[in-house]
Amino acid sequence: MKRGNIQRSRALKRHQTDAEKKLWGILRNRRLVGVKFRRQFPVGKYILDFYSPEHGLGIEADGGQHCENGVKQKDEVRTKELFRLGIRILRFSDREILNNIEGVCEIIQKSITGEGS
Repeated sequence: MKRGNIQRSRALKRHQTDAEKKLWGILRNRRLVGVKFRRQFPVGKYILDFYSPEHGLGIEADGGQHCENGVKQKDEVRTKELFRLGIRILRFSDREILNNIEGVCEIIQKSITGEGS
């Protein structure tokens, strides 16, 4: 892993968004269905907001800038590249996390347990 990614990962941990803080409060310490998540975890050239190596599941908390066309296309490329590495990505908007955390958790839980697939 590149040294720059480690430093950037640490900086991202120190400067979480409100949505990331809220979601991390639920994911940390195996609080959601007993699954271990890491936050701001480097994978190749990317840093995932939250990652469960055991389940190959990445979770991204996207701010408003992710709705812009150029950023949306980069996100799609990133998701495909991570999928090739065996990592599925779930994306949630910050607004969704802040206003519907129960629904977000339900989707994550179903993705982990394989329900609804």
